Amino acid sequence: MARKFLYLIAGLIVLILAAMIALSVWSEDLSEWAFVPDVPFAPQPAKAPNAWETPAMWIARPGLANDPSRWLPSGVSRPVAQLPVAVFFVHPTSYIEKGAWNGDLDDPTARTRSALFVQGMASPFNAAAELWAPRYRQAAVGAFLTDKPEADAALDLAYRDVLAAFDAFVKHVPSGQPIVLAGHSQGAFLLRRLMRDRVAGKPIARRIAAAYLIGWPVSLTHDLPRMGLPACARADQSGCVASWLSVADPADTTSLMRAYARRRGLDGQPVGTSPFVCTNPLTGRGGEAGAPATLNLGTLVPQLEKAGEGNDTRADQGAGAEMAVGVVPAACGADHFLHIGPPPALDMGPYVLPGNNYHLYDVTLFWANVRADFERRVTAWQAAQAAR
Repeated sequence: MARKFLYLIAGLIVLILAAMIALSVWSEDLSEWAFVPDVPFAPQPAKAPNAWETPAMWIARPGLANDPSRWLPSGVSRPVAQLPVAVFFVHPTSYIEKGAWNGDLDDPTARTRSALFVQGMASPFNAAAELWAPRYRQAAVGAFLTDKPEADAALDLAYRDVLAAFDAFVKHVPSGQPIVLAGHSQGAFLLRRLMRDRVAGKPIARRIAAAYLIGWPVSLTHDLPRMGLPACARADQSGCVASWLSVADPADTTSLMRAYARRRGLDGQPVGTSPFVCTNPLTGRGGEAGAPATLNLGTLVPQLEKAGEGNDTRADQGAGAEMAVGVVPAACGADHFLHIGPPPALDMGPYVLPGNNYHLYDVTLFWANVRADFERRVTAWQAAQAAR
């Protein structure tokens, strides 16, 4: 398990570090040369309507053997009773090649990385009775580094897969059961659009206990009004959207804002430098009030010295990661980024991105708080239903 956790970190490094270094150090033209596919976009037919009825099309789902989403770190106990909620989680980009605009579902490297991403980022939600994470023909990382029309086509293809997977997921969830949406980076980017098309103005909106769109900006003016749910304003609020992008101080967010500005909002307009949702995971609220490190219930820290020990790959083993309690503070800044103060005194590995960008750690910095926030919002949803 230690080796697998380290592979998770390594995969994230390869994925984002290279792209962000290119954005912040090299010229924009050189960034495109290094990471943007140099082949024509290859249109692909839609999957069969029943494609996601096959367990092989899921990284995580009920009944799946060796489900990576069920992993827990050392010292964290499984709940006595699981919450009666279904989670739909969309993993971040795991395809970083430039030989195609979309990753192949059978690409072994991308498949391994995707499973590890689900292990590290979906695990805070595994108190749920059901946790589903689909495979999808994800856009290459280079699609986020260019405004070429091929990039939009690649993201459209990825979105169609996620939408079809969501429709299959909903068919398996009992009609009265709450749903939580969660995703990171490309996963969050795609879930924005899914909320516009499948949640806003529809009966299912009343079943969304929370939506965690982490690691991609949700524009307050161009996205949120079309997603069907408000931003989370209280810790005990259900039916709301939580989102944040983590940076340490001093932060240089120039490259992040450049990537944000490349994409259009859900209203079809350029997002420009429009403000975006910032939820403080330590308080469950927005606004610029900071939260001290004492409110951090636990940061997931990889135990690098354990690399290579053992060969147990079962998802229920937590070796290779420990919880550090009360170390990392957080505050939503005037720039709408989540600021964690100076770089924390934790041995997270040398993986902080240029500009003190902690994108790699958006979830793990606040692993235990995300878990508690999820459980609290589901409980609030249940209470609201009982009061009707």
